[in-house]
Amino acid sequence: MTERRQVVRPLIATTVIAAAAVGAAYAFGPGAQAEKVGSTANAKDGRHQVVKAETLTATGACATSAKYPKRQLRGVWIATVHNVDWPSKPGLSPDRQRAEYLRILDNAVKRRLNAVFFQVRPASDAIYRSSLEPWSQWLTGTAGRDPGWDPLPFLVEEAHKRGLQFHAWFNPYRAADSASAKLPAGHPARLHPDWVVKHEGKLYYNPGLPEVRDWVTKVVTDVVQRYDVDGVHFDDYFYPYPGRGTRFADQAAYKKYGKGLSLADWRRRNVNDLVAQISDAVHAARPYAVFGISPFGIWRNKAEDPAGSATKGMSAYDSIYADAKAWIKKGSVDYVMPQLYWPRGFAAADYTVLAKWWADAVKGTDVDLYIGQALYRVGATDTPAWTKAGELPAHLTLNRKHPEISGDVYFSAAQLVRNPLGVLDRIVKEHYTRPALPPVLRPGSTSAPAAPRGVRAASGTLTWQAQPGAQAYAVYRVTGKDASCATADARNLLAVVPASAAPQYAAAGSGAYYVTTLDRLGNESAATPAT
Repeated sequence: MTERRQVVRPLIATTVIAAAAVGAAYAFGPGAQAEKVGSTANAKDGRHQVVKAETLTATGACATSAKYPKRQLRGVWIATVHNVDWPSKPGLSPDRQRAEYLRILDNAVKRRLNAVFFQVRPASDAIYRSSLEPWSQWLTGTAGRDPGWDPLPFLVEEAHKRGLQFHAWFNPYRAADSASAKLPAGHPARLHPDWVVKHEGKLYYNPGLPEVRDWVTKVVTDVVQRYDVDGVHFDDYFYPYPGRGTRFADQAAYKKYGKGLSLADWRRRNVNDLVAQISDAVHAARPYAVFGISPFGIWRNKAEDPAGSATKGMSAYDSIYADAKAWIKKGSVDYVMPQLYWPRGFAAADYTVLAKWWADAVKGTDVDLYIGQALYRVGATDTPAWTKAGELPAHLTLNRKHPEISGDVYFSAAQLVRNPLGVLDRIVKEHYTRPALPPVLRPGSTSAPAAPRGVRAASGTLTWQAQPGAQAYAVYRVTGKDASCATADARNLLAVVPASAAPQYAAAGSGAYYVTTLDRLGNESAATPAT
């Protein structure tokens, strides 16, 4: 998500916000409730008692703990631009690229994460075989050069094998990382030079052109139709971030399409139109897939708008024309994932203030809220708070106060290996002691899958019959006498076993075991006890 070497994303450095101020695991939200075991009828065969595993608003529901959320997104961004995370450098052999990717995934599983957000299109290029845009230079070192394999089927399949959702991450408007770079033959910016704007050394597609929005939609739709992705993800790059103060040269498009709007309102409308267009396209191409955006952490400051946050940083609404509140209100995103890359108590942008603001922004809507966390900042010496291993875990503790916050995504994958200040060990110990089911991709879109059959515990091994249509199985264990709330939250959740693995689990401890089925969207079945 960021672009190291030249930049590390304009928003991620604390100094930027200060300057702006001057100018195999899955989950359910905190506070969820579930039916008690035995509150439903026996299974059809009359032999197995079942447990309704999902939430209930009726009386007699089980109390749950925010410390053990059953459903919680736990993700990591995998950036390909400038080889930030993968591959480690251009020109590696396919085998080396595969090995590096598997190391990332295995570290994600080790930390009980359940989703990856993989950058498939850094700048009008492709980390997959495309007839629309050229191969990315970050694979081979030369834009347009075939790496000898299509990575994306492997990337998606290996994530799913480990119980990890795979979200395809696109940069919508960047046409080239450098305006002076030689573009390969057939590059859209060479075929349509009228689409692009040279701006402060980079090449951008003009967001004000309908044909640009159509092209981006076509690229995204192509990926969603051909690859088994769980979602489409945009980060914070829309109109260029303020740099040297150069005006973005879109005057001709504004004159043609502005239709009486101010320049700023027109630019926001252009972004809003693209977001809505992508949302419709993604859901039409793959109905269970989700579409979400990770906006800059400040929508607007209270000084600019009474509805804004008590902050003093750059306003995404005014500077890059990204109106996240409009997307939430319209429902043109399934989730927002604001990048709250600042510590608690930071004067220009206090994490505590912003977490509450975003929770309030989605309250009462169908839009999910996850928080983008600055794992890469841990250990940084320019801000005292980041020198302490407890700062990032404290963000997750604070999140429990806001039931609207349904998870966190960390930037970025390279830090999963580095584990700065041992912070990931602490997060696992304090917050990820149990697996978590990821949020259902499209709530209400299908009914619950059938419960597992043939669940048996013998000789220290739990086995069951593979269920048609299953994506994974959740295994629970209850050690006390009362199993009535066995699946209410994650306290009893031992593991999520991908359907690609053998339908079994090493039942090492004593107690009553239960198994549920999870379908492609993450819906959970009733629970079947082991006999």
